[in-house]
Amino acid sequence: MATKKRDYYEVLGVGRSTSEEEIKRAYRKLAVKFHPDKNPDDPYAEEKFKELGEAYDVLMDADKRAAYDRFGHAAFEQGGGFRGGFHDPFDIFREVFGGGGGISGGIFETFFGGVAARGEDRQRGADLRYDMQITLEEAAFGAEKEIEVRKLDICDKCGGTGAESGSRSINWPVCGGRGQVISSRGFFQVSQTCPRCRGVGHIVE
Repeated sequence: MATKKRDYYEVLGVGRSTSEEEIKRAYRKLAVKFHPDKNPDDPYAEEKFKELGEAYDVLMDADKRAAYDRFGHAAFEQGGGFRGGFHDPFDIFREVFGGGGGISGGIFETFFGGVAARGEDRQRGADLRYDMQITLEEAAFGAEKEIEVRKLDICDKCGGTGAESGSRSINWPVCGGRGQVISSRGFFQVSQTCPRCRGVGHIVE
């Protein structure tokens, strides 16, 4: 005996006059709750996830929603007028959240993968990687976290010269304070980092 399908509005917990934005918000909340990645080996959660995808698929399509409001589930049964069935629930999840159909696949790409390009005249620092554990809800809806990052900064005492108190920094005469030396190799001249001052241009006496 076939199981009777629940009302799509009831599945998402919304009313019949609900806007598309409210439907999407309801879907996002419930899809994360019942996603198979969060509920491994749970047939009930898997079925709920599929049911949510089906309800979202219909209610977010103006034509399908109008047909459903008029004919109910019969509009999508054989001979009901709509062909092709429903979209894959993981495809729907990917469409709503972005990226892959899994929880970890594309949500972070949505928030961090499409960062706008920096200006060409702005020097880019080295990439930083910071591993942390977050909840499924934080991955889906975003969260703010405080992290500690170590960075190199100019020394208050020497001003970045490396000179101790009482000593002084002078331009290295070999490179003329440029930090680069020119060497001739046959017909060519090659510029390279000064081996004495290591490209700084000065030394500490």
